[in-house]
Amino acid sequence: MKIQNAFRVGLFGGLGVIIAIAIGGAFASLATILTYVGAALFLALGVDPLVSWLERHGWKRQVAILVVLVGILSVVAGFVLAIIPVIVDQVGKLIEQAPGVIDAFLSGQVESWWNQAFPWLPYQTAFDNVTRFFEDNLETITGGVVGTVFGIASGAFGIIIVLILMLYFVTSLGSIKRGLYTLVPATKRERFIDIAEQIMESVGRFVVGQVAMGLTNGVLSIIFLTVLGWILGDPIEYAVLLAFLAFLFSLVPLVGTITGSIIITLAVLAFDGWPAVLIVGIWYLVYMQVEAYVISPNVMNRAVKIPGVLVVVAALAGGTLLGILGALIAIPVAAALLLIVKQVIIPRQNEL
Repeated sequence: MKIQNAFRVGLFGGLGVIIAIAIGGAFASLATILTYVGAALFLALGVDPLVSWLERHGWKRQVAILVVLVGILSVVAGFVLAIIPVIVDQVGKLIEQAPGVIDAFLSGQVESWWNQAFPWLPYQTAFDNVTRFFEDNLETITGGVVGTVFGIASGAFGIIIVLILMLYFVTSLGSIKRGLYTLVPATKRERFIDIAEQIMESVGRFVVGQVAMGLTNGVLSIIFLTVLGWILGDPIEYAVLLAFLAFLFSLVPLVGTITGSIIITLAVLAFDGWPAVLIVGIWYLVYMQVEAYVISPNVMNRAVKIPGVLVVVAALAGGTLLGILGALIAIPVAAALLLIVKQVIIPRQNEL
C-alpha cells in the first residue's frame, strides 16, 4: 500500500507539474492579448471618471462616452497629423540632397575632404572597410529594417485593438462590475464591493492626474517654444510636435518627463541650433524641478494617496517587469495593495 500510495502521489504530482507548465505556456502565448486587455481596462477605468462627471452634469452616459472617446481620438489624430509633416519634410530634404551627395562622391570632393580631416586614415581603406561591413551584414541590416517596419505596424495594430477594447469596457463597465460582484459570496459581497470601488476610483484618479501633468507640460511647452521663437526672431521648428511629445512622455511616471526633455532638447539642437538649444535645456531643467517637487507630489497625493517612496519603488519595479505599461499601472496597483493592507489585513491582525 505504501508503494502504491507513493506511486499515486508521484503520478498526480507529475500530472500537476505538466498541467502547470501547460497553463504557463498558454499564458505566455496569450501575453500580448492579455497586455492589450490590461491596457484597455486600465484606460477604461481612467476614462470612467470623466464619463461619470459628465453624467452628473446631466449628460446621458452614451453621449458622455462618445464625447470623451472623440476627445481621445482627436489627440491621437493630432499626433499623427503633427508627425507626418515632419517625416515628409525630412524625406523630401533627403531626396533633394541625394544627387548632390552622389556627385560629391563621383567628383572626389568627399575624398579630398576626408584626406584633409583624417590624414592618418587613408580614404580608400576606410571606404573598403565600410563597404565590406555592409556586404557582410547586409542580411542582418535588412532583417533589422524589416523587423522595425513590422514592429511599427504591430504597434499601430495594437493601439487600434486597445482603443476598440477600451470602447467596449467603457460602455459595459457597469455590467462587468455587477457580474464580477455576483461571484463573491453574499456575506462578503458588500465589503468586497466597497474595496473594489475604492480601487477602481483610485485607478481613475491616477490616470486623470497623470493626464493633467502631461497637459501641463504640453501646454507650457507650446507656449514657451512659441514665445522663444518670437524673442529670437526665428520660429522654433516643429514646436507643435515637440509640445505633443512633451505631453506624451509626461504620461510615463518618473522617467517620462526627463526622457521627453532630452529628446526635445536634441531636436531643437538639430533643427534650430544655438542659442535656442541652451534656453530650451535650461527651461526643461527648471520645469523638471517644479514638476518633481511641486506638481507631481500634489497631483499624486490627491490621486492615489500613497507615500512618495512607494511611488518610486512601484514605478521602477513595474517598468522593469512590463516596460512602459508596467510603469503606468504599477502606481495604482501599489495603491490598491496598500488599501487592501489597511482595510483588510491590519483589521484582521488587530482582531487576533
